[in-house]
Amino acid sequence: MTEVFHKQLVSLSKHCELLTGYPFKSSHFSHSLQDIPLVKGENLGHREIDWIKAVRWPASEAKDFEKFELNPGDIVLAMDRPIVQGRLKFSWIRNYEPLALLVQRVARLRGCNGLTTDFLRYLIASPAFQSHVEKITTGVNIPHISGKDILSFSFALPPCETQKRIAEILSNYDNLIDNNNRRIALLEESIHLLYKDWFVRLRFPGYESVKVVDGVPEGWKKKTLQDIVSPIRQSIHPSNIEANTPYVGLEHIPRQSIALTNWGYSHQVNSNKFIFIKNDILFGKIRPYFHKVVFAPINGICSSDAIVIRPLSKDFFGLALALVSSISFVDYTSKTSKEGSKMPRANWDVMEQYPALIPNSKLLEDFNNLVSLATNQITNLIFMNQRLIQARDLLLPRLMNGTITV
Repeated sequence: MTEVFHKQLVSLSKHCELLTGYPFKSSHFSHSLQDIPLVKGENLGHREIDWIKAVRWPASEAKDFEKFELNPGDIVLAMDRPIVQGRLKFSWIRNYEPLALLVQRVARLRGCNGLTTDFLRYLIASPAFQSHVEKITTGVNIPHISGKDILSFSFALPPCETQKRIAEILSNYDNLIDNNNRRIALLEESIHLLYKDWFVRLRFPGYESVKVVDGVPEGWKKKTLQDIVSPIRQSIHPSNIEANTPYVGLEHIPRQSIALTNWGYSHQVNSNKFIFIKNDILFGKIRPYFHKVVFAPINGICSSDAIVIRPLSKDFFGLALALVSSISFVDYTSKTSKEGSKMPRANWDVMEQYPALIPNSKLLEDFNNLVSLATNQITNLIFMNQRLIQARDLLLPRLMNGTITV
């Protein structure tokens, strides 16, 4: 079986159904959550789809485009700028993700004629396929690939039973990673709900017996953001940065998530950067409406396009994180941002004046302990996922080329 696996090369064109998307007109785009999300190239990352910034198509018109529906298991691959920062832009539709429609310049792939779609997913994820994409990419302003060139990829096709075993082994890693990501999302939600209950609705423990005057509970103080945090502008030259220091650019900071799950390293740096330490808060100041706010699970350096925010005391960490990552604060920052030559930038002089209610020391400590418990769990899940990703990515090429038999 192993000998056949190694020697018989086949073309993807014989074993894959490829469909490119439809040129949906932007004039009909919707932002209603009741409508159908469109998967565009800009929504694709490496093994993930950014549903947050997906535009939508009216649900009332969706039946006219059933051909372009994406079903669970379907693989999607960006055809414009297919590789960004050395990583292939592709993903697949998970069972829990919404019904979506495929947009032009994105390819939908499904296995056929003895190639299972599950195995195809890992074939697309393999270093061999990415190397193929690098070779077939053309264009200067917009690097791109064609459907014909995608299908010219040659690979060793194992028997279906072997395909199923390989996909099962690798999907076990992906399932664990997905589960951990969902746990991270739930922990984030718990922080935001807790903040809303305690500091917006004023439903903190014991609120029934506390008098509120002008929106301020008795024993609380009405302050501003500058009373609980300070911006850190500690710059460092590339020549002074230690090797393998984690580096966070704006491209690493996710939208509407406080969990920093990905970062680069200092060898990518060629200009001055800011230093941050664990549990600092990083706020993306360019186009702040993108809502890029995270807490740092590590020490490292970051782009000067991020504001490094440090709590004035450890008990202010939870309040500071919940406040600056809240929708209301990000909206405020966006509306008061400075208009740059190309894009707006957050204005710290205005941001630091944002109102902040500070409870008595006991409630502040309790809130911080609850938030810190959640962020510690998030940090543990981030590093657990990194270990799972590393193990999966070591196994993947060896399973795919038959070095490891199953």
